[in-house]
Amino acid sequence: MKQRWALVVMGAWLMGTICMSIVATENFYTIDRLLADRANPAFASAVDRLGSPTGRDLLRYLSSELNRLYFQIWNITQLALGGLALWLVARARTQSPQRTQSQDFSAAFAAFAFKRVALGVISMLAIVVLMLVYLTPAIVSLGRSLDFVPRDPAPPGMGRFWILHAAYTTLEMIKLLLGAAVIFWLVKEPSSHFDNRTRASERTSLAPRALERALEVDRLEP
Repeated sequence: MKQRWALVVMGAWLMGTICMSIVATENFYTIDRLLADRANPAFASAVDRLGSPTGRDLLRYLSSELNRLYFQIWNITQLALGGLALWLVARARTQSPQRTQSQDFSAAFAAFAFKRVALGVISMLAIVVLMLVYLTPAIVSLGRSLDFVPRDPAPPGMGRFWILHAAYTTLEMIKLLLGAAVIFWLVKEPSSHFDNRTRASERTSLAPRALERALEVDRLEP
């Protein structure tokens, strides 16, 4: 059961990561669509009064601040999801039945699989900590210093901003791959071995009961 909940948490973690990437990208693309379409007359009139470049800068500033807030909250949420997933994986391991001599190889293989899953989750958490402690604050601080700054010619900090952004995106992709691997390992390896040990334990516990019932029947017979 703990493994199933771990899968739910990992699925939510990966889906949240994908959704955040889509939201952040669409926030900026929506600005260009609104300015190009001008479907709302009141919006078009407000943009005309401000001027298209100024209106675009204001909308981009709003989108940037929203993205900064979203990613700061999401990074903290990821720590909670990762900690919960790691706890569920550890509980699923500690609650597994004790092995017998005939199950030594299967149990050893399952132990390796659980360690691999735990290492994957810990690696994902390490990436999130790096984002939360260094990358996100650096991107937010540098990005705010570039708000309303003309892009032609490119300001001095723009190159460093794109380097930080590329590093963040690369770590996000690595985290997604690690998460997909953890889900694969949870589905394909540990759960099957855990279920096998559980069924073996149930059969072992049922055997004495069956023997007791047989003896009772023998005593009742004339």
